[in-house]
Amino acid sequence: MDWTRRLRLSHLQLLISLAETGSISEAARVTFTTQPALSKWLKELEDSVGAPLFERHARGLKPTSQGYMLLGHARRVLSEMDRAQQNMAAMQEGSSYRVAIGTSPASAPNLVPAAIIQFLRLHPNAQVELQENTMNVLLDRLEQGQLDLVVGRFDNFAPRHSLCSELLYEETMRVISRPGHPLTRQPSLDWEALHAFDWIMWPVGTPIRSKLDITLTNAGQRPLPYRVESSSLIANLWLMQLSDMLSIASDRVADHFTQRGLIVPLEFELDALGTLGMCWRKGTESDQGIADLLDSLRYASANQIEFPDAR
Repeated sequence: MDWTRRLRLSHLQLLISLAETGSISEAARVTFTTQPALSKWLKELEDSVGAPLFERHARGLKPTSQGYMLLGHARRVLSEMDRAQQNMAAMQEGSSYRVAIGTSPASAPNLVPAAIIQFLRLHPNAQVELQENTMNVLLDRLEQGQLDLVVGRFDNFAPRHSLCSELLYEETMRVISRPGHPLTRQPSLDWEALHAFDWIMWPVGTPIRSKLDITLTNAGQRPLPYRVESSSLIANLWLMQLSDMLSIASDRVADHFTQRGLIVPLEFELDALGTLGMCWRKGTESDQGIADLLDSLRYASANQIEFPDAR
């Protein structure tokens, strides 16, 4: 008999608990079972699989390569069942779909909201969950089934076997400041002028920071002086309002907040292009709700929908 047919959802949770605790005794405690019973179950599962799932060390358990692979499947199955429960509850409350979207902080601030509005026009009773985080964290959640779609910067994106991806658009990067900044009164700027002011930098490893670092390297420039390293777009905007610090933003982000009088793009040619795209799990586009969500992102991207200034 196929060993997978004998696995229950509770068994998948046992497997995850063993990996998270690294201890049979601790996993037995948190899952309300006994250590002998858990040891016996793990041994039987490994015999059925035909490979060890954990390495036994004096300091506890560590998943083998086979263990990591099975754990990935286990997390995805449990996430899908959690999502199924949420979707069933949403339908009982009158909602047609419940979708979860992840977006990176440096993504266009109007793109995802515009896509959500378009999606809700197609599905007036749908529910939408929106999470913001770094791309790596969001892509992990997408693979595990905790998200349906991720929108973010593709500058450092590495394709994953379980995911589909699509480029939405490409845009330039801009140096930005508060309105009335001393550099806004200069007709032309150079690197020396930019080095004269403190900067707000995106964290190392983020796509927008990598683009800036590459541009500096290609131009033979030293690192820019920065006082703040932040991945919060809103905090960065307010910091610029209260100081002469500079930062960098994509063209659409710069346009969005320039129209609201919060920032000014400086007259400086920054030789850097950024890309923004979306990712989803293979096969999920056959679901009508996910297909409509993808089309809503494409529509919002192509039309560059702007929201009215609420000031």
